[in-house]
Amino acid sequence: MVVGIVAATVSALAYGIASALQAVAARAEPAAEGVDARLLARLARNAMFVIGVALDGLGFAAQFVALRYLAVFVVQAVQAGNIAVTAIAAIPLLRIRLSAREWAAIASVCVGLVLLAAAAGHESVEPVRIGVKWSFLVAAGVVTAIGFLVGRLHGRYVAPALGFLAGAGFGVVALSARVLSDLSIESLLSSPATYAMLIGGVVSFLFFTTALQRGAVTAVTAAVIIAETILPAAVGVIVLGDGTRPGLVWLAAVGFGVAIVGALMLARFGDLAPANSDESRARGGASVSSALSPSRPR
Repeated sequence: MVVGIVAATVSALAYGIASALQAVAARAEPAAEGVDARLLARLARNAMFVIGVALDGLGFAAQFVALRYLAVFVVQAVQAGNIAVTAIAAIPLLRIRLSAREWAAIASVCVGLVLLAAAAGHESVEPVRIGVKWSFLVAAGVVTAIGFLVGRLHGRYVAPALGFLAGAGFGVVALSARVLSDLSIESLLSSPATYAMLIGGVVSFLFFTTALQRGAVTAVTAAVIIAETILPAAVGVIVLGDGTRPGLVWLAAVGFGVAIVGALMLARFGDLAPANSDESRARGGASVSSALSPSRPR
């Protein structure tokens, strides 16, 4: 249990700092029409983006370990909390100031995660049917197809939609990692969950980066948080048999709700003024999400 909590925390820290670095890199790159896989190749020349990817790798490794010890809903709620890490990391990175409301949102995330950790039970040890693993691969394919179709559209809701699909894909990654119990090479190569994890990870990363270019990071992040926490949490409880400590379902529900609400509160504080605007300077600094807002298509 302790190993799982520590691993999930390390994962959130790595993902959170990576998001801050990647948002800066993504907004510096001209936006492309639709979802362009070459975007990642262009960003690979940006040192800040590369460091962010390396931290993502560390975050995934820690998340994979956490899923061996904790229920999916606990691990994913901690992942949602990485937006608080992003906000704090952005202070020295982007020279911004957090408002009192943003600090309150960060505190809310932390309190929720403490409550959730106190109520968390072990992951279910019941074997997972092969049909469930195939369903994750199908889900990864559906997310991929819909994402590329949505990317061809235009309008204010495209970026949040891509963010939601990215979150759904990240959820598929978490669920697939959760059911990979045999880590031998032969088993990994023959499991549909392995390919679901790979496909979901790559396309979700692409959708998230594209969404950061095309819309405000506030709306994109909120959509990612909703999809990558609520959807896999529900699957974990209903399909995989995850649960809480006896009699502490209510505490887990409260902790989950407080953490997600705090994350969404933090995500929505933005779209106020560009980081370099006169209004922003008059306030003494930009909010975290307005400072991270991506550049518009040129």
